[in-house]
Amino acid sequence: MLINHDTRCALDAVVGLLNTAGTGAGDEGLPDAAALRRFVTAHGISGVGALGEGDVAEVHAVRDRFARVFAAPDARSAARLLNDLVAGAGTTPRLTDHDGYDWHIHYFAPGASLGRHLAADCGMALAFLVVAGEQERLRRCEAPDCGRAFVDLSRNRSRRYCSSRTCGNRLHVAAYRARRREAGVNAD
Repeated sequence: MLINHDTRCALDAVVGLLNTAGTGAGDEGLPDAAALRRFVTAHGISGVGALGEGDVAEVHAVRDRFARVFAAPDARSAARLLNDLVAGAGTTPRLTDHDGYDWHIHYFAPGASLGRHLAADCGMALAFLVVAGEQERLRRCEAPDCGRAFVDLSRNRSRRYCSSRTCGNRLHVAAYRARRREAGVNAD
C-alpha cells in the first residue's frame, strides 16, 4: 500500500492521539495545554498557534470520535463517522510545500483550532484507507493488557500487536515459558 509522507504523518498523529487516552483515573496523556503542545511538537503538526484549556477539551472530543472510527464494524460505519468528523472541521483543502516537503495537501482551514486541524487532516488520512478498502488496517493491540491503537501497514495485514518489541515479544516469551512449564522444564 502506497502512502505519501503527509498521510503517513497524519496516521501517526491519529494513532498517537488515540494512545494518549487514559484507561483510568490519573493516566490521561493530554491533561493540559502544556501536554498538548508537547504532542504537537512530537508529531510535527504545523500551523498551530497558542493552545489553551479549550483546545484540550476539543482535542479530547476529537480523540473520542477517532476511537469510534477505529471501533467501527465496517467501512460504511467508518465512512459515516469520518464524513461527519471532516465536515464538522470545516475542511478547506489547499496545496502547500512547507518545511522542505514537496507539494502536498492540507485539509484544515488556515487558523483552524488544533481540534479542527486534527479532525480534518487525520480524518482525511483515515478516509483514504477506507476508500482504498483498507479499513481493517485500523487496529487495536491484541495483547490482553494493552489495547493501544495502531495502523497495520504490513504487506499482508498480519500485525497483531502495537509493537513487536514490547507486546509481541512479551506474549511470545510468556507462551514459551508456559510451554516449558508444561513440559516440566525450568522456563528460565
